[in-house]
Amino acid sequence: QVQLLESGGGLGQAGGSLRLSCAGSGIIFSINTMRWYRQSPGKERELVATVTSLGSTNYRDSVKGRFTISRDNAKNMVYLQMNSLKPEDTAVYYCNADIPDDDRTVRRYWGRGTQVTVSS
Repeated sequence: QVQLLESGGGLGQAGGSLRLSCAGSGIIFSINTMRWYRQSPGKERELVATVTSLGSTNYRDSVKGRFTISRDNAKNMVYLQMNSLKPEDTAVYYCNADIPDDDRTVRRYWGRGTQVTVSS
């Protein structure tokens, strides 16, 4: 059973930094695109950053220049370095990955989320 587990959330200060990690476990042959989403109370879940298997990245406008997504394919991990934090970055952050099964069917997996709270 493939699982994704986030870590690294917590309380940060405005202008500070936090680093999120997400580890994939189970039988994993490879991972395609990996993503970070976030959801604030009363809002819809939104895509924050994407990294493809070849390392191409994309970010939502509000985090460009502040957040960096990266991955370690050997460890089945994805990271989100968050700098210059703002109170509006407060949310539950979820990692997400497209992972092929042994029959090459690609399934999308979600982690349970990690809370990030930024104080002003």
